[in-house]
Amino acid sequence: MGTNIFKDKRFSDEAAARAWFEGIRWPNGPVCPHCGGTEHFLTKIEGRYRCKVKGCRKDFTVMVGTVMERSHAKLTQWAVAFTMGCASKKGFSAHQLHRQLGCQYKTAWFLHHRVMEAMREGNLDLPPMGGSGQIVEADETYYGKPEEVSTLRQRNFITMKPRGPHNKRAIVSLVERHGRVRSFHIPRADKATVAKIVADNIHHESRLHTDESRLYPIVGEKFAAHETVKHSAGEYVRGDVHTNSAEGYFSIFKRGMRGVYQHCSEKHLHRYLAEFDFRYNHREALGFSDEARTVAAIRSAEGKRLTYHQPDKRSVLQG
Repeated sequence: MGTNIFKDKRFSDEAAARAWFEGIRWPNGPVCPHCGGTEHFLTKIEGRYRCKVKGCRKDFTVMVGTVMERSHAKLTQWAVAFTMGCASKKGFSAHQLHRQLGCQYKTAWFLHHRVMEAMREGNLDLPPMGGSGQIVEADETYYGKPEEVSTLRQRNFITMKPRGPHNKRAIVSLVERHGRVRSFHIPRADKATVAKIVADNIHHESRLHTDESRLYPIVGEKFAAHETVKHSAGEYVRGDVHTNSAEGYFSIFKRGMRGVYQHCSEKHLHRYLAEFDFRYNHREALGFSDEARTVAAIRSAEGKRLTYHQPDKRSVLQG
């Protein structure tokens, strides 16, 4: 992404960046993130407000109560990070951000992970996918290499360069036909784990489409219909029955992980899935432009925090 793309003042002027973030978060004027009060006055520090509500009287900025809180990064840097994260279909790496901003890599890494956290959507309060007459596809894939080898048997497998899902990171994705996606990184793709994800996240009046995997027949009985295609026999589409939407999502995810990120530790894999889910759920086909996607990510940043405490990087990685 070239430097000429960022011509808007919000990428170079701190006051313009602050006005942009405030307009997105507070379209009707500043709201105290501590008590929810709307009465405030400006302090002597630009961009800092003080709540007038008795019993609160706390200072706040547009960064307080979001993933940006307690960050020493400039708002112009946050504007670039959010814009890059939402305009790049296959993701944006901390190294890209590091080069774009001309900042230290650890600062870019800090920004990158918090933008991904802003894109994360909760799992407990999300409504079931699909509905009466709607189609939801369920499929699993495997990504990455094992990071730790603890047994001789595993070492032998690695030496033999096995193919297939052995000891790889399992991912299950549920995709509404022409709609949204919801992805899960799980320790192991077994019947019990996959069945719980499918049953808990898909409306039972939906039509469930899968391949011929043995993971789905039992849980499939809970839905209005469970229809499959047999990939092993060369069958990929039968009428409107297919899993091509899920396969297409996996294709975007894997191209991004291999071509942009190249490496991802397993403990952060769920964050990368959340990032790809967010962009897919706010894609152009659903009516979102790059700008609208960026606005959605910034609004989603409210109420979230991400803190890492490591002995060698503590001063940098505090949220």
